[in-house]
Amino acid sequence: MLSQDIATRPLPNAAIVAADATDPILPLELLELELSLEGFSGGEPSFCEAVRRAAAAVHGDFLFDLPATGLIADCRRLAVIRIPEGNTTMRTLFAALDEDGAEIRLLEPDEETEHLLRFADAFVNLVQQLPEKPREAAQ
Repeated sequence: MLSQDIATRPLPNAAIVAADATDPILPLELLELELSLEGFSGGEPSFCEAVRRAAAAVHGDFLFDLPATGLIADCRRLAVIRIPEGNTTMRTLFAALDEDGAEIRLLEPDEETEHLLRFADAFVNLVQQLPEKPREAAQ
């Protein structure tokens, strides 16, 4: 469990930066996600694969990544992921690769990233409207 003090300030390594101070208990999925990202060895080329594996480890989805210089402070690339929250809902998070390419930090959507959250929601809505391909055609 996180103290109220820790829950509201940035945490080292792959921690949730904007943790919810009203609920200082880190959900199991977030803890698993953080632990999966702890093994990141650095570098932009392996960033997407590390985030994709971490999301899959908690039965989440890797949506997309994009260059993030200028979008978020000290961030080279940004990946958007969704992880299960409860039985029927998904929670959107951002995985940010720092400017040095050495560390991934998880970010909760906030006022600074609200436009990215809306874009991610629109992306998910679009993908959900696409017809499913037969499995034979996908191979």
